[in-house]
Amino acid sequence: MYPYYEQDWSVLPPENNRRFNPAFNMATIRQAFTEAVERVRMPTPTRLRDLIRQIRAARTAAEERAVVNKECAYIRSTFREEDSVWRCRNIAKLLYIHMLGYPAHFGQLECLKLTASTRFTDKRIGYLGAMLLLDERQDVHLLITNCLKNDLNSSTQFVVGLALCTLGAIASPEMARDLASEVERLMKSPNTYIRKKATLCAFRVIRRVPELMEIFLPATRSLLSEKNHGILITGVTLITEMCENSSDTLMHFKKIVPNLVRILKSLILGGYSPEHDVSGVSDPFLQVKILRLLRILGHNDPDASEAMNDILAQVATNTETSKNVGNTILYETVLSIMDIRSEGGLRVLAVNILGRFLLNSDKNIRYVALNTLLRTVHADTSAVQRHRTTILECLKDPDVSIRRRAMELSFALINAQNIRTMTKELLLFLEKADAEFKAQCSSGMILAAERYSPNSRWHLDTQLSVLIAAGNYVRDDVVSSTIQLVSSSPVPEQTYITNRFWESLQVANHCEDKQPLLQVAVWAIGEYGDLFMYGANEDEFERPTESDLIAVYHKFLTSAQVSTTSKQYALVSLAKLSTRLQQCVEEIQALITSFGSHLNVDLQQRGVEFTQLFGSYKHLRPPLLEKMPAMQISRISSQNGESAGSFDDNSPDVIENGIEIGGSGAHPLIESNMNTMGDNTNILLDLLGSTDLTPGVSDLAMATDLSNAVHKKNTRNANNDATSNVAVSNNQDLLDLLDLDMTAPSTTSVMGVNLATDHGNVNNMMNLRGIDLNLGFGGIDTMPSSIPTNGDDLASMLGGLGAPNNAVLPMGADSLLGELNPTTTANNVTVPPQGPKLTALDKNGLLVQLVPVKGSDCMKIFMTTTNSSDNTLEQYLLKAAVQKSFELQMLPPSGSMLPPGGVITQEMRVVATSNAVLRMRLRIQYTLDGQQLVEQTEVSGFPDQQPSTE
Repeated sequence: MYPYYEQDWSVLPPENNRRFNPAFNMATIRQAFTEAVERVRMPTPTRLRDLIRQIRAARTAAEERAVVNKECAYIRSTFREEDSVWRCRNIAKLLYIHMLGYPAHFGQLECLKLTASTRFTDKRIGYLGAMLLLDERQDVHLLITNCLKNDLNSSTQFVVGLALCTLGAIASPEMARDLASEVERLMKSPNTYIRKKATLCAFRVIRRVPELMEIFLPATRSLLSEKNHGILITGVTLITEMCENSSDTLMHFKKIVPNLVRILKSLILGGYSPEHDVSGVSDPFLQVKILRLLRILGHNDPDASEAMNDILAQVATNTETSKNVGNTILYETVLSIMDIRSEGGLRVLAVNILGRFLLNSDKNIRYVALNTLLRTVHADTSAVQRHRTTILECLKDPDVSIRRRAMELSFALINAQNIRTMTKELLLFLEKADAEFKAQCSSGMILAAERYSPNSRWHLDTQLSVLIAAGNYVRDDVVSSTIQLVSSSPVPEQTYITNRFWESLQVANHCEDKQPLLQVAVWAIGEYGDLFMYGANEDEFERPTESDLIAVYHKFLTSAQVSTTSKQYALVSLAKLSTRLQQCVEEIQALITSFGSHLNVDLQQRGVEFTQLFGSYKHLRPPLLEKMPAMQISRISSQNGESAGSFDDNSPDVIENGIEIGGSGAHPLIESNMNTMGDNTNILLDLLGSTDLTPGVSDLAMATDLSNAVHKKNTRNANNDATSNVAVSNNQDLLDLLDLDMTAPSTTSVMGVNLATDHGNVNNMMNLRGIDLNLGFGGIDTMPSSIPTNGDDLASMLGGLGAPNNAVLPMGADSLLGELNPTTTANNVTVPPQGPKLTALDKNGLLVQLVPVKGSDCMKIFMTTTNSSDNTLEQYLLKAAVQKSFELQMLPPSGSMLPPGGVITQEMRVVATSNAVLRMRLRIQYTLDGQQLVEQTEVSGFPDQQPSTE
């Protein structure tokens, strides 16, 4: 039998693949051999450099995709044919294709085959492909675990290094747990190359699985004693990661501070080392790592901070600043100084280093300096203030990031001493700033002026300058803040700023380009039109005639460039001017009536409603459009308004209105110009006073209610409705429904309409809004006499309505008006019940009375404060304290302003925990004509209360 050639391995063409025939001569054999050699040479794949050249030569994205797709198709075909000769080259090309963003997942298994190869070149490409193509989201990466374990035990250090790098890059939690012991063993290897790689791998393993930290602790202790800088830097990196992840490990490594100081000192004072020298600095990478670890170890640790103060001073003074390498070390030094318990002189040195950075020509260094100063300005404000001029110069920097950081830092530097200078510079910046800066800068300037303004006129001028400089980029909060400021200013200042607003409107393009200014201006002119036109002209402003004023309003209301919101302001302002001006009422009526058919629904509604006030309801126009009372700034308050219960004598923490102040867990209370807060460093002592106390006062416990100071009357968004900026308390549902201004102080009237005697006017006003309040209360003449209030509560608004016991309310009436029973608490307004009253204070026209009512589970105490003087008391604040054997809860008061004849009500609930006689100490503070007054009194005579069984 003649032998057959295997078809797959034959070197002859298929037509010649038959039984050997000795008749073939040597020429035929030679030809067949030549053809076989050529066949072997043909499938040689393209080299990586040739592929790169082809892709770069592509002129369009389509040509590039064609080249990539053709090469990927060829690589797939070689993978299917199990071509092991060129697998390494094909994987290298596939990795390059992957780096360009094309899919290369089909080469994952081929990478695993390369890692199992015995050749180092194959392993190198295989592990590189594994790091790029594999991740823990795919189960394929688990197949490489056994290969990694074998290579970690290899006798070749470079193979071990490849395995360690791959493990650190793609280690999943499961893989890290399986191979952590191998990494820990290699950390003790005598080979420095392997130790360095193993330490870095341990760092990555701990980052992925923090609970494996304890395995590496024993091997970590000896890393800082090495002379090799590679091991030192990896050891410091590993220790830093451990300290950041575990407080126990942080305490364990506190003792290495002297070792770190010694290493850092040797780097600074040591001689020239060409192996580690970078631009004249000895191993800056190691220095930066050590400084970062020192910052972590010295944070809130006086002893560790004391140990590193000297070395930080040496680094700050001995480091060369002419090169960027030295600036890097100085930056880390500054961060370490500001983060530990360093000395005051050292902090000044750190701030001065940042000041030198601000003078650097490199914009990256200037940005880093501004960013760091912004983070550390509160640690040493006086030191940063010395560089204020340089910081202000950065506002003119061409780089947008530097200007933004300089602006934020400038706001942080503002105080009462430099408010005028800083505001002047920031106004110049605001005028020339890009649009993206104007909104943030204007809001920041408004807050700074509100907090540090030297006087009201300067404050008003600043607000006006901000509105002019920022233009249409002003946020809504600036508009509402300006309106609030004008409303709370004295009458001469209101006249002054209204004239200034009028002057600003005469400038060309101010109406179109500065819509927020237009809104505030027309609001002020409408509100204080009588002062503007006929008041004292101390500043000798040029006043317009009434016809000129109406003509300007006509221009605003008919201009296409004026926004709908501004027209809403102008329309309401024009309606108010009808009660302020002495003439031109008919022109105002005609202009308002023309809006009854406006295309905008809101403007049409306003036009129709205001037109009614010129017709059959003209007798309601003056009271409805009278001046708004001074608005208060919105404050932060708790959700439930509850004050704290009782406090021990040695408890340093005070929880005010649900906000804990001092102690652990305390968070800062947002400052918003709360001048009535006073010195709250020791509220308990302030509450009890420094006078002689009666026996047993030491057993008193305090419950503080800050809702009067922080729960002010909320002002609405001025851009939404200029006529509703003083809607107060929680009666918003009914007030919004009526869309009327009902905040004027009165006892038995709503905006001057007597509800008890003028029933026709009441019905007319309600019918004006299409609301029928004849809800079955019986005859309105049978109503009891109204309760004197400050006009903020529902009872005073309805003239003291009280439903008879047999009254039947129609469906929905209870949801509209609530329960009008005198003992009901609704919307934070408490109507005191009838009963014996305890007079707590009767002084200077201020009467404070308490009505205790015993209940099943607690005793309710209804407090009523009445102002019988001719002055308005503002920022009213009540604090109360009871003995430790009682628990006190205070509900929010009905208001914080007491006009003449006004009333503030508040409910307190007391629960007895043991048999004792209740005594209550009250501290009352308020502001009269800008001066803060404090009254303190003690009340007794409360009915006995059984202790709670809960």
